[in-house]
Amino acid sequence: MWVDTPPCDVTKAQGGAELAPPVNLTLITLNTHFNLSWSQGWSQGARHRGANVSFSVQYVPSFKLLNPGTQWVTACENTAHTWCDLTPRKLYFQAIYTLRVRARRGPLRSGWVLREFCADKEAALGPPSRVDLAPAGALLDVTIWDPRSSSNGSMKELYPRMYYRVVYWEHSATRSPDTVVVDTPVNTVTLPDLRAWTWYCVSVQSRYDFYSKTSAFTTPHCMQTEGAVPWWQILLVFSLSGLGGFVGLLVLLYSGLCCYRTAKDTLFPAVTLPPHFQAYLMDLSPGSDAPRLLTPDSESELTCDRLSICPQVVPLEVHLPPLSASTAPPSGLEADARHNRQDSGGSGDSGVYSTEGGSGPPRHCSHDLPSLGTQEPWDGGSAALLQPLSLEQVSLEQVSLEQVSLEQVSLEQVSLEQVSLEPRGLKAEAAGPWGVRDEGIMDMGV
Repeated sequence: MWVDTPPCDVTKAQGGAELAPPVNLTLITLNTHFNLSWSQGWSQGARHRGANVSFSVQYVPSFKLLNPGTQWVTACENTAHTWCDLTPRKLYFQAIYTLRVRARRGPLRSGWVLREFCADKEAALGPPSRVDLAPAGALLDVTIWDPRSSSNGSMKELYPRMYYRVVYWEHSATRSPDTVVVDTPVNTVTLPDLRAWTWYCVSVQSRYDFYSKTSAFTTPHCMQTEGAVPWWQILLVFSLSGLGGFVGLLVLLYSGLCCYRTAKDTLFPAVTLPPHFQAYLMDLSPGSDAPRLLTPDSESELTCDRLSICPQVVPLEVHLPPLSASTAPPSGLEADARHNRQDSGGSGDSGVYSTEGGSGPPRHCSHDLPSLGTQEPWDGGSAALLQPLSLEQVSLEQVSLEQVSLEQVSLEQVSLEQVSLEPRGLKAEAAGPWGVRDEGIMDMGV
């Protein structure tokens, strides 16, 4: 708001100078925001207006002017602008201040121009800072927020009797609105006499009657009222909701049926395999190449061979007893026997030899040979014979030592006289009683 003629005092100039003083001192105010403006004056001898001209603004409470030596407070010093903001000075709202302004250019100075300012009376009142609308059935609730000061405070603290004027009308594009005015000192008001389901617009103004202050109206806010819902709308909403739920249920059931059919056709197809394919897949014999899981037993039978581990056989030694003159074999037989022993000794060290002259490989036993113990030399005929045994009839290659235990057939019971040595070219009379030690068995091939 522009205030050209303040009621508190008049504008006046002091002293004479060649530089013209400022003119048209005006205060632009809103709530507690104050801004002083002016215009540069004309001087009779000035050649250039506004060239290197600055201004100074000072203020002091008016009651202090009665005291000599009053100190003025500088608000703006040597400013090139033609306005000065007094809001940061936080002037007391209920006090009266005297303002003064002068111009300066170099060494020249103009006279002071005085202006009194009454903030409580001259400051313009601002509109509400905010207006909210809310439907309350067929009515509208209006919430009003107070105007704010420069310190973000409520203007009701400075104007306790301030109230609001609420103007509302029915929104219509075909006819001119009929406005309704409601004055209220409170911040929340309910607008009466409204129709349901109708659009209304609201605008609010701040008012203070002591100095006849009124603010500008706020921007119109529009909202539709509510009311009782007709029965046909309730029925329509219920019908649409039921129809939508039924359609959704059908879609859900159809989707589940499709999934069931797909799973059934995948896991249990209607087309069966030919019988020979089924017989091939059901063949679980070890020789079948049908895909199947292998058990440990079947795997071992298919890929593994049985292995028998035999302990190491201790070689047996054959020692001949000293021959007497009556029992010594002929010279030809002794040489032949030594020759045969060398042949059989070179064939292996298992201790058991074949009777076929050492031509075949020796047969090993898979069991440990029992200890024969210490045997005394044969005396020729003291041992009883079990039965006659001929090397021509029973070969050691055919009779394994696993079947005939040395514990059951003692070498003491087998007489070399009854073992035929004719395949080797020997006679029974030449084979005298030989002694056998406990470390070995006599070579039956000799």
